[in-house]
Amino acid sequence: MPVNATLLQQAEALIHEQVVNSIMQDTPKQSIVMQLGRRLPNMTSNQTRVPVLSMLPMAYWVNGETGFKQTTNQAWDNVYLTAGELAVIVPIPEAVVSDSSFDIIGEITPRINEAIGAKVDSAIAFGNGRPVEWQNDLVTLARQAGNNVSGGITYDTLMGENGLLSKVEQSGYTVNGVMAAMTARGALRGIKDDAGRPIFATDMQGATRYGLDGAPMYFPENGSFDPSVAQMIAGNWSQLVYSIRQDVTTKILTEGVIQDPETQQIVYNLAQQDMIALRVVFRMGWALPNPATRLNPDRANVPFAYIEAGTPVTTYTATFTVQDHESANVEGARVNVNGAIKKTNASGQAVFDLRPGTYPYTVKKSGKRTMSGELVVTSKAETVSVQFPE
Repeated sequence: MPVNATLLQQAEALIHEQVVNSIMQDTPKQSIVMQLGRRLPNMTSNQTRVPVLSMLPMAYWVNGETGFKQTTNQAWDNVYLTAGELAVIVPIPEAVVSDSSFDIIGEITPRINEAIGAKVDSAIAFGNGRPVEWQNDLVTLARQAGNNVSGGITYDTLMGENGLLSKVEQSGYTVNGVMAAMTARGALRGIKDDAGRPIFATDMQGATRYGLDGAPMYFPENGSFDPSVAQMIAGNWSQLVYSIRQDVTTKILTEGVIQDPETQQIVYNLAQQDMIALRVVFRMGWALPNPATRLNPDRANVPFAYIEAGTPVTTYTATFTVQDHESANVEGARVNVNGAIKKTNASGQAVFDLRPGTYPYTVKKSGKRTMSGELVVTSKAETVSVQFPE
């Protein structure tokens, strides 16, 4: 006589899968640059002007009781913070929002905030996607000052006489923070002294704290660090300032159309297709004012340095030749290429090493009219001739 039983196959329609009431995901990561930089009061317009000391006064000894006292002057320059905008629209069918057992809007919003932080870090540190209104990125500014270090991550390239920290100190500042690629952690653990002992000792029972000469190190986990450009960036981050014009704002759109940015074709009609769209907007500006100091009177140096990538990025020389109205070379003219400053030599020249892109510039000389223009760097060396009018 057969023995019957109600097995799983017969009762499958009555069994429901258990759904865990949480989504497995990583914690959203914040912007490292905005964490380390100095925040100014919020911008009240699209552009904020910051007066910056550009020339220091001098003092002179007076020779003898009847010697003449010499004169000196002090000067200021303007540095501008211009708001750049980050924005995104996320279309979602209303049926999906209604049927979901999770707060979809609540899940999307923190991830967009994370993406905004990553975009800010990448643009300020490496110039990736940099808005045209913003000044040069930290790596570009440091390169013009000669603050790029090659040779990989070793004790000498970090702590040596002409290493990463020393480059920043030569500008008159101490390093108070270091940002590095995640791969740099392994390189740091591999540095050993002459006896073969690791310099960055690892505690097998606790987290290893990384630092350089007392400066804390940060390893961005938001995907913003570009190891193809640099392995490590060190600097005095209090000299980097930023201001927010419009904090992260969200708006739910229920009507309107969404167009393809390239073809301008309508992709979604929200009302007709029963959809909503989450629109997120963020606007901010930043600058490296780089005021004159006794160790950096010409502002040609900057308080940042970096270690080159294994294969340094390709740059092209841009040579400025400055002359007066009589075609004589002008020495000591200050050439400012979107925040990077150099003075012309005896031949009236200043040479920059730039990646392809568009760079506004100004040329100043005491007693001369300020000249300005735009430099476009392609895949070749560029020359710019500037002549002061009479």
